[in-house]
Amino acid sequence: MSHDAEDIKEVLSSREEAFERKRKKAGLVLGPLVFLILYFTPFPALNDSGHKLLAILGFVVIFWITEAVPIPVTALLGVALSAVLGAATVKDALAGFSDHIIFLFIGSFIIAEAISMHGLDKRFSLAILSIRFFGQTPRGILLAFGIITAVVSMWISNTAAAAMMLPVGIGILSVIKAASGSEADAAFNRYAAVLMLMIAYGASVGGIATPVGTPPNLIGIAMIEKLTGVRINFYEWMRFALPPTVVMFGVLYLILSSFGASSMKLSGVREYVSAERGKLGNWSVAERNTALCFGVAVLLWVLPSLAMGILGKAHPVSIMLDARLKEGVSAIIAAALLFVLPVSFKELKFTMTWQRAAKIDWGTIILFGSGISLGTMMFSSGLAEAFGKWLASFTFAGGLWGLTAAATLMGIILSETTSNTASANMTIPIVIAMALAMGVHPLPPALGACLGSSFGFMLPVSTPPNAIVYGSGMVPIFTMVKRGILFDIAGFVIIVLGLRIICPLLGWA
Repeated sequence: MSHDAEDIKEVLSSREEAFERKRKKAGLVLGPLVFLILYFTPFPALNDSGHKLLAILGFVVIFWITEAVPIPVTALLGVALSAVLGAATVKDALAGFSDHIIFLFIGSFIIAEAISMHGLDKRFSLAILSIRFFGQTPRGILLAFGIITAVVSMWISNTAAAAMMLPVGIGILSVIKAASGSEADAAFNRYAAVLMLMIAYGASVGGIATPVGTPPNLIGIAMIEKLTGVRINFYEWMRFALPPTVVMFGVLYLILSSFGASSMKLSGVREYVSAERGKLGNWSVAERNTALCFGVAVLLWVLPSLAMGILGKAHPVSIMLDARLKEGVSAIIAAALLFVLPVSFKELKFTMTWQRAAKIDWGTIILFGSGISLGTMMFSSGLAEAFGKWLASFTFAGGLWGLTAAATLMGIILSETTSNTASANMTIPIVIAMALAMGVHPLPPALGACLGSSFGFMLPVSTPPNAIVYGSGMVPIFTMVKRGILFDIAGFVIIVLGLRIICPLLGWA
Protein backbone atom coordinates (compact mmCIF):
# COMPACT_ATOMS: atom_id res chain seq x y z
CA MET A 1 0.00 0.00 0.00
CA SER A 2 0.97 3.60 -0.27
CA HIS A 3 2.55 5.24 2.71
CA ASP A 4 3.51 8.60 4.09
CA ALA A 5 6.58 9.39 6.13
CA GLU A 6 4.37 9.86 9.20
CA ASP A 7 3.38 6.19 9.06
CA ILE A 8 6.96 5.06 9.77
CA LYS A 9 8.32 7.93 11.81
CA GLU A 10 8.26 6.04 15.09
CA VAL A 11 10.60 3.29 13.84
CA LEU A 12 13.34 5.54 12.46
CA SER A 13 16.55 6.40 14.30
CA SER A 14 17.34 10.02 15.16
CA ARG A 15 19.75 10.19 12.21
CA GLU A 16 17.12 8.81 9.84
CA GLU A 17 14.53 11.25 11.21
CA ALA A 18 16.95 14.13 10.55
CA PHE A 19 17.38 12.90 6.96
CA GLU A 20 13.59 12.72 6.52
CA ARG A 21 13.24 16.33 7.71
CA LYS A 22 15.95 17.50 5.30
CA ARG A 23 14.32 15.57 2.46
CA LYS A 24 10.95 17.23 3.11
CA LYS A 25 12.48 20.71 3.37
CA ALA A 26 14.37 20.16 0.11
CA GLY A 27 11.12 19.12 -1.56
CA LEU A 28 9.26 22.21 -0.35
CA VAL A 29 11.89 24.36 -2.11
CA LEU A 30 12.58 22.21 -5.17
CA GLY A 31 8.94 21.47 -6.05
CA PRO A 32 7.85 25.06 -6.72
CA LEU A 33 11.26 25.85 -8.28
CA VAL A 34 10.96 22.99 -10.79
CA PHE A 35 7.39 24.04 -11.54
CA LEU A 36 8.45 27.62 -12.35
CA ILE A 37 11.43 26.55 -14.46
CA LEU A 38 9.32 24.16 -16.54
CA TYR A 39 6.42 26.61 -16.78
CA PHE A 40 8.49 29.49 -18.16
CA THR A 41 10.86 27.41 -20.32
CA PRO A 42 9.59 27.15 -23.94
CA PHE A 43 8.92 23.65 -25.30
CA PRO A 44 8.01 24.02 -28.98
CA ALA A 45 7.07 20.33 -29.29
CA LEU A 46 4.27 20.72 -26.72
CA ASN A 47 0.92 22.46 -27.03
CA ASP A 48 -0.29 24.81 -24.29
CA SER A 49 -2.05 22.08 -22.27
CA GLY A 50 0.89 19.70 -22.51
CA HIS A 51 3.34 22.43 -21.45
CA LYS A 52 1.29 23.35 -18.37
CA LEU A 53 0.83 19.70 -17.45
CA LEU A 54 4.60 19.12 -17.73
CA ALA A 55 5.22 21.86 -15.15
CA ILE A 56 2.53 20.44 -12.86
CA LEU A 57 3.94 16.91 -13.12
CA GLY A 58 7.45 18.18 -12.37
CA PHE A 59 6.10 19.69 -9.16
CA VAL A 60 4.11 16.53 -8.31
CA VAL A 61 7.03 14.14 -8.89
CA ILE A 62 9.38 16.19 -6.67
CA PHE A 63 6.79 16.30 -3.89
CA TRP A 64 6.12 12.56 -4.25
CA ILE A 65 9.80 11.61 -4.07
CA THR A 66 10.58 13.91 -1.16
CA GLU A 67 7.19 13.44 0.55
CA ALA A 68 7.21 17.16 1.34
CA VAL A 69 3.51 16.85 2.15
CA PRO A 70 1.45 13.62 2.39
CA ILE A 71 1.50 11.85 -0.97
CA PRO A 72 -2.32 11.84 -1.46
CA VAL A 73 -2.39 15.60 -0.82
CA THR A 74 0.24 16.10 -3.53
CA ALA A 75 -1.88 14.06 -5.92
CA LEU A 76 -4.93 16.23 -5.20
CA LEU A 77 -2.83 19.37 -5.70
CA GLY A 78 -1.75 18.09 -9.11
CA VAL A 79 -5.35 17.51 -10.17
CA ALA A 80 -6.51 20.89 -8.82
CA LEU A 81 -3.66 22.78 -10.52
CA SER A 82 -4.50 21.08 -13.82
CA ALA A 83 -8.01 22.54 -13.67
CA VAL A 84 -6.97 25.97 -12.31
CA LEU A 85 -4.20 26.53 -14.88
CA GLY A 86 -6.28 25.26 -17.78
CA ALA A 87 -4.24 22.14 -18.54
CA ALA A 88 -7.57 20.28 -18.59
CA THR A 89 -11.25 20.95 -17.98
CA VAL A 90 -12.58 20.44 -14.46
CA LYS A 91 -14.52 17.41 -15.72
CA ASP A 92 -11.42 15.80 -17.22
CA ALA A 93 -9.25 16.66 -14.21
CA LEU A 94 -11.64 14.86 -11.85
CA ALA A 95 -12.63 12.01 -14.20
CA GLY A 96 -10.29 9.50 -12.52
CA PHE A 97 -12.42 9.49 -9.39
CA SER A 98 -15.35 8.01 -11.32
CA ASP A 99 -13.37 4.98 -12.54
CA HIS A 100 -15.01 1.70 -11.55
CA ILE A 101 -11.71 0.51 -10.06
CA ILE A 102 -12.15 3.18 -7.34
CA PHE A 103 -15.11 1.19 -6.07
CA LEU A 104 -13.09 -2.03 -6.19
CA PHE A 105 -10.66 -0.31 -3.81
CA ILE A 106 -13.46 0.83 -1.50
CA GLY A 107 -15.27 -2.51 -1.42
CA SER A 108 -12.16 -4.64 -0.95
CA PHE A 109 -10.82 -2.30 1.75
CA ILE A 110 -14.09 -2.60 3.71
CA ILE A 111 -14.01 -6.41 3.41
CA ALA A 112 -10.39 -6.43 4.59
CA GLU A 113 -11.34 -4.20 7.53
CA ALA A 114 -14.04 -6.70 8.52
CA ILE A 115 -11.59 -9.60 8.29
CA SER A 116 -9.20 -7.78 10.62
CA MET A 117 -11.97 -6.53 12.92
CA HIS A 118 -13.32 -9.99 13.62
CA GLY A 119 -9.96 -11.80 13.77
CA LEU A 120 -10.55 -14.04 10.76
CA ASP A 121 -6.97 -13.42 9.59
CA LYS A 122 -5.47 -14.54 12.91
CA ARG A 123 -7.65 -17.67 12.99
CA PHE A 124 -6.41 -18.62 9.53
CA SER A 125 -2.77 -17.96 10.49
CA LEU A 126 -2.87 -20.08 13.63
CA ALA A 127 -4.62 -22.90 11.76
CA ILE A 128 -1.71 -23.07 9.29
CA LEU A 129 0.91 -22.89 12.06
CA SER A 130 -0.75 -25.76 13.90
CA ILE A 131 -0.04 -28.15 11.00
CA ARG A 132 2.63 -30.57 12.24
CA PHE A 133 4.84 -30.25 9.13
CA PHE A 134 5.40 -26.53 9.72
CA GLY A 135 6.01 -26.59 13.46
CA GLN A 136 8.80 -29.20 13.63
CA THR A 137 11.80 -27.23 12.27
CA PRO A 138 12.95 -23.59 12.06
CA ARG A 139 12.74 -23.78 8.28
CA GLY A 140 9.21 -25.16 8.55
CA ILE A 141 8.11 -22.22 10.69
CA LEU A 142 9.81 -19.80 8.28
CA LEU A 143 7.97 -21.41 5.36
CA ALA A 144 4.66 -21.31 7.25
CA PHE A 145 5.00 -17.61 8.02
CA GLY A 146 5.85 -16.89 4.40
CA ILE A 147 2.88 -18.86 3.06
CA ILE A 148 0.45 -17.31 5.52
CA THR A 149 1.58 -13.75 4.92
CA ALA A 150 1.66 -14.16 1.14
CA VAL A 151 -1.80 -15.77 0.95
CA VAL A 152 -3.37 -13.21 3.29
CA SER A 153 -1.81 -10.31 1.38
CA MET A 154 -3.42 -11.59 -1.81
CA TRP A 155 -6.75 -10.42 -0.41
CA ILE A 156 -5.96 -7.64 2.07
CA SER A 157 -3.28 -4.95 2.04
CA ASN A 158 0.33 -6.01 2.52
CA THR A 159 0.53 -3.53 5.39
CA ALA A 160 -2.36 -5.19 7.22
CA ALA A 161 -0.93 -8.66 6.52
CA ALA A 162 2.45 -7.72 7.99
CA ALA A 163 0.87 -5.97 10.98
CA MET A 164 -1.26 -9.05 11.65
CA MET A 165 1.66 -11.49 11.52
CA LEU A 166 4.13 -9.40 13.54
CA PRO A 167 2.70 -10.15 17.03
CA VAL A 168 2.27 -13.83 16.15
CA GLY A 169 5.90 -13.95 15.01
CA ILE A 170 7.18 -12.17 18.12
CA GLY A 171 5.23 -14.56 20.32
CA ILE A 172 6.70 -17.62 18.63
CA LEU A 173 10.21 -16.14 18.74
CA SER A 174 9.89 -15.57 22.48
CA VAL A 175 9.04 -19.25 22.91
CA ILE A 176 11.97 -20.32 20.71
CA LYS A 177 14.39 -18.09 22.63
CA ALA A 178 13.27 -19.50 25.96
CA ALA A 179 13.75 -23.04 24.66
CA SER A 180 17.12 -22.29 23.00
CA GLY A 181 18.91 -20.84 26.00
CA SER A 182 21.38 -17.97 26.20
CA GLU A 183 24.13 -19.91 24.41
CA ALA A 184 22.14 -19.67 21.18
CA ASP A 185 21.86 -15.85 21.13
CA ALA A 186 23.75 -15.33 17.85
CA ALA A 187 21.82 -18.05 16.04
CA PHE A 188 18.55 -16.81 17.49
CA ASN A 189 19.21 -13.23 16.39
CA ARG A 190 19.90 -14.36 12.83
CA TYR A 191 16.74 -16.45 12.79
CA ALA A 192 14.64 -13.64 14.28
CA ALA A 193 15.86 -11.28 11.55
CA VAL A 194 14.98 -13.64 8.69
CA LEU A 195 11.57 -14.46 10.19
CA MET A 196 10.76 -10.75 10.39
CA LEU A 197 11.99 -10.24 6.82
CA MET A 198 9.87 -13.17 5.67
CA ILE A 199 6.82 -11.40 7.08
CA ALA A 200 7.68 -8.14 5.31
CA TYR A 201 8.79 -9.57 1.98
CA GLY A 202 6.12 -12.29 1.90
CA ALA A 203 3.44 -9.61 2.26
CA SER A 204 4.76 -7.68 -0.74
CA VAL A 205 5.20 -10.80 -2.89
CA GLY A 206 1.72 -12.18 -2.17
CA GLY A 207 0.10 -8.91 -3.16
CA ILE A 208 1.25 -9.35 -6.75
CA ALA A 209 -0.96 -12.40 -7.36
CA THR A 210 -4.41 -10.74 -7.43
CA PRO A 211 -5.71 -7.37 -8.64
CA VAL A 212 -6.74 -6.41 -5.09
CA GLY A 213 -3.47 -7.51 -3.47
CA THR A 214 -1.69 -4.17 -3.85
CA PRO A 215 -2.63 -0.79 -5.40
CA PRO A 216 -0.06 -0.88 -8.26
CA ASN A 217 -1.95 -3.86 -9.72
CA LEU A 218 -5.21 -1.91 -9.92
CA ILE A 219 -3.42 1.18 -11.20
CA GLY A 220 -1.83 -0.91 -13.95
CA ILE A 221 -5.14 -2.54 -14.89
CA ALA A 222 -6.98 0.79 -15.00
CA MET A 223 -4.31 2.64 -16.98
CA ILE A 224 -3.90 -0.20 -19.45
CA GLU A 225 -7.66 -0.20 -20.06
CA LYS A 226 -7.90 3.61 -20.40
CA LEU A 227 -4.75 4.16 -22.44
CA THR A 228 -4.65 1.03 -24.62
CA GLY A 229 -8.25 -0.24 -24.61
CA VAL A 230 -7.20 -3.68 -23.30
CA ARG A 231 -9.22 -4.88 -20.30
CA ILE A 232 -7.65 -7.42 -17.93
CA ASN A 233 -10.25 -9.04 -15.68
CA PHE A 234 -9.71 -10.67 -12.29
CA TYR A 235 -9.18 -14.19 -13.60
CA GLU A 236 -6.85 -13.08 -16.40
CA TRP A 237 -4.68 -11.17 -13.94
CA MET A 238 -4.35 -14.20 -11.66
CA ARG A 239 -3.57 -16.45 -14.62
CA PHE A 240 -0.79 -14.05 -15.57
CA ALA A 241 0.55 -13.11 -12.12
CA LEU A 242 0.23 -16.27 -10.02
CA PRO A 243 3.09 -18.27 -11.66
CA PRO A 244 5.70 -15.47 -11.16
CA THR A 245 4.42 -15.00 -7.60
CA VAL A 246 5.01 -18.68 -6.81
CA VAL A 247 8.52 -18.53 -8.29
CA MET A 248 9.29 -15.32 -6.39
CA PHE A 249 8.14 -16.87 -3.15
CA GLY A 250 10.33 -19.93 -3.74
CA VAL A 251 13.38 -17.74 -4.39
CA LEU A 252 12.55 -15.63 -1.33
CA TYR A 253 12.43 -18.74 0.85
CA LEU A 254 15.79 -19.95 -0.49
CA ILE A 255 17.43 -16.56 0.11
CA LEU A 256 16.16 -16.24 3.68
CA SER A 257 16.37 -19.86 4.80
CA SER A 258 20.04 -20.04 3.78
CA PHE A 259 20.87 -17.12 6.07
CA GLY A 260 19.51 -17.93 9.51
CA ALA A 261 17.31 -21.03 9.67
CA SER A 262 19.59 -23.07 11.93
CA SER A 263 18.83 -26.12 14.06
CA MET A 264 17.46 -24.49 17.22
CA LYS A 265 15.21 -26.13 19.77
CA LEU A 266 11.54 -25.64 19.07
CA SER A 267 10.01 -27.09 22.21
CA GLY A 268 7.00 -25.08 23.30
CA VAL A 269 6.05 -23.71 19.88
CA ARG A 270 3.21 -26.15 19.31
CA GLU A 271 1.90 -25.52 22.81
CA TYR A 272 1.99 -21.77 22.21
CA VAL A 273 0.07 -22.04 18.93
CA SER A 274 -2.46 -24.40 20.53
CA ALA A 275 -3.00 -21.99 23.44
CA GLU A 276 -3.50 -19.04 21.08
CA ARG A 277 -6.03 -21.03 19.02
CA GLY A 278 -7.83 -21.93 22.23
CA LYS A 279 -8.23 -18.25 23.08
CA LEU A 280 -10.13 -17.72 19.83
CA GLY A 281 -12.85 -20.20 20.77
CA ASN A 282 -15.51 -21.30 18.30
CA TRP A 283 -16.37 -19.39 15.16
CA SER A 284 -18.52 -16.36 15.97
CA VAL A 285 -21.51 -15.21 13.93
CA ALA A 286 -19.48 -12.19 12.81
CA GLU A 287 -16.64 -14.41 11.56
CA ARG A 288 -19.05 -16.61 9.60
CA ASN A 289 -20.74 -13.56 8.05
CA THR A 290 -17.38 -12.06 7.09
CA ALA A 291 -16.21 -15.32 5.53
CA LEU A 292 -19.48 -15.50 3.58
CA CYS A 293 -19.09 -11.95 2.24
CA PHE A 294 -15.48 -12.61 1.28
CA GLY A 295 -16.59 -15.76 -0.56
CA VAL A 296 -19.29 -13.78 -2.38
CA ALA A 297 -16.73 -11.21 -3.49
CA VAL A 298 -14.33 -13.83 -4.87
CA LEU A 299 -17.16 -15.68 -6.62
CA LEU A 300 -18.46 -12.51 -8.29
CA TRP A 301 -14.94 -11.47 -9.27
CA VAL A 302 -14.28 -14.70 -11.17
CA LEU A 303 -17.83 -15.45 -12.36
CA PRO A 304 -17.61 -13.53 -15.69
CA SER A 305 -14.35 -15.31 -16.56
CA LEU A 306 -15.77 -18.70 -15.60
CA ALA A 307 -18.80 -18.05 -17.80
CA MET A 308 -16.54 -17.15 -20.72
CA GLY A 309 -14.48 -20.30 -20.19
CA ILE A 310 -17.54 -22.57 -20.04
CA LEU A 311 -19.98 -20.88 -22.42
CA GLY A 312 -17.60 -18.95 -24.66
CA LYS A 313 -17.01 -15.21 -24.94
CA ALA A 314 -19.79 -14.72 -27.49
CA HIS A 315 -22.53 -16.32 -25.37
CA PRO A 316 -25.21 -13.81 -24.24
CA VAL A 317 -24.76 -14.79 -20.57
CA SER A 318 -20.99 -14.22 -20.77
CA ILE A 319 -21.50 -10.83 -22.43
CA MET A 320 -24.11 -9.82 -19.85
CA LEU A 321 -21.99 -10.83 -16.84
CA ASP A 322 -18.88 -9.14 -18.23
CA ALA A 323 -20.80 -5.91 -18.82
CA ARG A 324 -22.67 -5.82 -15.50
CA LEU A 325 -20.40 -7.54 -12.99
CA LYS A 326 -17.35 -5.28 -13.15
CA GLU A 327 -14.95 -5.95 -10.29
CA GLY A 328 -15.87 -2.67 -8.59
CA VAL A 329 -19.58 -3.51 -8.60
CA SER A 330 -18.89 -6.99 -7.21
CA ALA A 331 -16.75 -5.58 -4.39
CA ILE A 332 -19.43 -3.06 -3.42
CA ILE A 333 -22.13 -5.78 -3.36
CA ALA A 334 -20.03 -8.01 -1.08
CA ALA A 335 -19.05 -5.08 1.17
CA ALA A 336 -22.66 -3.89 1.45
CA LEU A 337 -23.68 -7.36 2.68
CA LEU A 338 -21.51 -6.77 5.75
CA PHE A 339 -23.84 -3.95 6.79
CA VAL A 340 -27.05 -6.02 6.45
CA LEU A 341 -25.97 -9.43 7.80
CA PRO A 342 -26.83 -9.27 11.51
CA VAL A 343 -24.64 -10.37 14.39
CA SER A 344 -27.61 -9.79 16.70
CA PHE A 345 -30.88 -8.92 14.99
CA LYS A 346 -32.57 -8.25 18.32
CA GLU A 347 -30.01 -5.56 19.17
CA LEU A 348 -29.68 -4.43 15.53
CA LYS A 349 -25.95 -5.18 15.54
CA PHE A 350 -24.49 -5.97 12.13
CA THR A 351 -21.23 -7.44 10.90
CA MET A 352 -19.74 -4.06 9.98
CA THR A 353 -20.37 -0.56 11.29
CA TRP A 354 -19.83 2.60 9.30
CA GLN A 355 -17.61 3.99 12.06
CA ARG A 356 -15.19 1.12 11.49
CA ALA A 357 -15.59 1.11 7.68
CA ALA A 358 -14.71 4.81 7.57
CA LYS A 359 -11.22 3.93 8.83
CA ILE A 360 -10.17 2.38 5.50
CA ASP A 361 -7.19 3.83 3.62
CA TRP A 362 -8.83 6.79 1.90
CA GLY A 363 -5.39 8.19 1.09
CA THR A 364 -4.70 5.33 -1.33
CA ILE A 365 -8.11 5.82 -2.95
CA ILE A 366 -7.42 9.55 -3.41
CA LEU A 367 -3.96 8.82 -4.80
CA PHE A 368 -5.37 6.25 -7.20
CA GLY A 369 -8.10 8.54 -8.57
CA SER A 370 -5.65 11.42 -8.96
CA GLY A 371 -3.10 9.17 -10.64
CA ILE A 372 -5.63 7.94 -13.18
CA SER A 373 -6.61 11.54 -13.97
CA LEU A 374 -3.00 12.69 -14.35
CA GLY A 375 -2.12 9.66 -16.49
CA THR A 376 -5.13 10.20 -18.77
CA MET A 377 -4.35 13.92 -19.10
CA MET A 378 -0.79 13.07 -20.12
CA PHE A 379 -2.21 11.26 -23.13
CA SER A 380 -5.06 13.65 -24.00
CA SER A 381 -2.69 16.67 -23.89
CA GLY A 382 -0.09 14.99 -26.10
CA LEU A 383 2.55 15.18 -23.34
CA ALA A 384 2.94 11.40 -23.05
CA GLU A 385 3.34 11.00 -26.80
CA ALA A 386 5.98 13.74 -27.01
CA PHE A 387 7.85 12.42 -23.98
CA GLY A 388 7.68 8.85 -25.25
CA LYS A 389 9.03 9.80 -28.67
CA TRP A 390 11.83 11.80 -27.07
CA LEU A 391 12.93 8.89 -24.87
CA ALA A 392 12.49 6.31 -27.61
CA SER A 393 14.66 8.36 -30.00
CA PHE A 394 17.90 7.54 -28.18
CA THR A 395 17.27 4.59 -25.86
CA PHE A 396 16.07 1.01 -25.69
CA ALA A 397 17.48 -0.37 -28.93
CA GLY A 398 16.48 -3.76 -27.57
CA GLY A 399 12.89 -3.15 -28.70
CA LEU A 400 9.95 -4.55 -26.76
CA TRP A 401 11.86 -6.64 -24.24
CA GLY A 402 14.58 -4.06 -23.74
CA LEU A 403 11.86 -1.53 -22.91
CA THR A 404 10.15 -4.07 -20.64
CA ALA A 405 13.39 -4.62 -18.71
CA ALA A 406 13.96 -0.86 -18.40
CA ALA A 407 10.36 -0.30 -17.24
CA THR A 408 10.69 -3.03 -14.60
CA LEU A 409 13.98 -1.57 -13.35
CA MET A 410 12.46 1.91 -13.26
CA GLY A 411 9.56 0.67 -11.13
CA ILE A 412 11.88 -1.13 -8.69
CA ILE A 413 14.22 1.85 -8.26
CA LEU A 414 11.40 4.33 -7.72
CA SER A 415 9.63 2.03 -5.24
CA GLU A 416 12.75 2.10 -3.06
CA THR A 417 12.48 5.87 -2.65
CA THR A 418 8.73 6.56 -2.72
CA SER A 419 5.46 4.68 -2.24
CA ASN A 420 4.68 1.84 -4.64
CA THR A 421 1.43 3.59 -5.58
CA ALA A 422 3.23 6.80 -6.53
CA SER A 423 5.86 4.77 -8.38
CA ALA A 424 3.17 3.05 -10.47
CA ASN A 425 1.42 6.36 -11.19
CA MET A 426 4.68 7.85 -12.45
CA THR A 427 6.07 4.99 -14.52
CA ILE A 428 3.12 3.23 -16.18
CA PRO A 429 1.85 6.13 -18.37
CA ILE A 430 5.41 6.93 -19.46
CA VAL A 431 6.28 3.39 -20.53
CA ILE A 432 2.94 2.97 -22.33
CA ALA A 433 3.68 6.18 -24.27
CA MET A 434 7.20 4.96 -25.06
CA ALA A 435 5.88 1.60 -26.29
CA LEU A 436 3.37 3.33 -28.58
CA ALA A 437 6.08 5.68 -29.85
CA MET A 438 8.34 2.71 -30.60
CA GLY A 439 5.50 0.80 -32.26
CA VAL A 440 5.69 -2.17 -29.88
CA HIS A 441 2.98 -3.83 -27.77
CA PRO A 442 2.41 -1.68 -24.64
CA LEU A 443 1.30 -4.45 -22.24
CA PRO A 444 4.65 -6.11 -21.35
CA PRO A 445 6.43 -2.83 -20.41
CA ALA A 446 3.31 -1.55 -18.60
CA LEU A 447 3.08 -4.77 -16.62
CA GLY A 448 6.82 -4.69 -15.94
CA ALA A 449 6.52 -1.19 -14.46
CA CYS A 450 3.46 -2.30 -12.51
CA LEU A 451 5.09 -5.38 -10.94
CA GLY A 452 8.39 -3.58 -10.42
CA SER A 453 6.58 -0.92 -8.39
CA SER A 454 5.70 -3.58 -5.80
CA PHE A 455 9.38 -4.37 -5.22
CA GLY A 456 10.86 -2.26 -2.46
CA PHE A 457 12.89 -4.46 -0.16
CA MET A 458 16.10 -2.61 0.76
CA LEU A 459 15.07 0.05 3.27
CA PRO A 460 12.54 0.60 6.07
CA VAL A 461 11.13 3.57 4.15
CA SER A 462 10.63 1.53 0.96
CA THR A 463 7.30 -0.01 1.99
CA PRO A 464 5.16 -0.17 5.15
CA PRO A 465 5.78 -3.92 5.79
CA ASN A 466 9.53 -3.16 5.90
CA ALA A 467 8.91 -0.35 8.39
CA ILE A 468 6.67 -2.57 10.53
CA VAL A 469 9.24 -5.35 10.98
CA TYR A 470 12.13 -2.88 11.32
CA GLY A 471 10.23 -1.37 14.22
CA SER A 472 10.42 -4.72 16.06
CA GLY A 473 14.12 -4.03 16.68
CA MET A 474 15.00 -7.52 15.43
CA VAL A 475 16.17 -6.57 11.92
CA PRO A 476 19.55 -4.78 11.59
CA ILE A 477 19.44 -2.24 8.77
CA PHE A 478 22.45 -3.83 7.06
CA THR A 479 20.66 -7.20 7.02
CA MET A 480 17.60 -5.64 5.39
CA VAL A 481 19.71 -3.85 2.77
CA LYS A 482 21.81 -6.95 1.97
CA ARG A 483 18.87 -9.35 1.65
CA GLY A 484 16.76 -6.68 -0.04
CA ILE A 485 19.31 -6.10 -2.81
CA LEU A 486 19.50 -9.83 -3.48
CA PHE A 487 15.73 -10.11 -3.71
CA ASP A 488 15.42 -6.96 -5.84
CA ILE A 489 17.85 -8.48 -8.36
CA ALA A 490 16.10 -11.86 -8.27
CA GLY A 491 12.70 -10.17 -8.63
CA PHE A 492 13.86 -8.16 -11.64
CA VAL A 493 15.03 -11.32 -13.42
CA ILE A 494 11.85 -13.25 -12.55
CA ILE A 495 9.55 -10.43 -13.68
CA VAL A 496 11.30 -9.90 -17.03
CA LEU A 497 11.61 -13.62 -17.81
CA GLY A 498 8.04 -14.24 -16.64
CA LEU A 499 6.69 -11.52 -18.92
CA ARG A 500 8.81 -12.84 -21.80
CA ILE A 501 7.28 -16.30 -21.41
CA ILE A 502 3.70 -15.56 -20.30
CA CYS A 503 2.72 -12.48 -22.36
CA PRO A 504 3.11 -14.18 -25.76
CA LEU A 505 1.09 -17.15 -24.50
CA LEU A 506 -1.77 -14.81 -23.51
CA GLY A 507 -1.57 -12.79 -26.73
CA TRP A 508 -0.23 -9.73 -24.89
CA ALA A 509 2.91 -9.31 -26.99
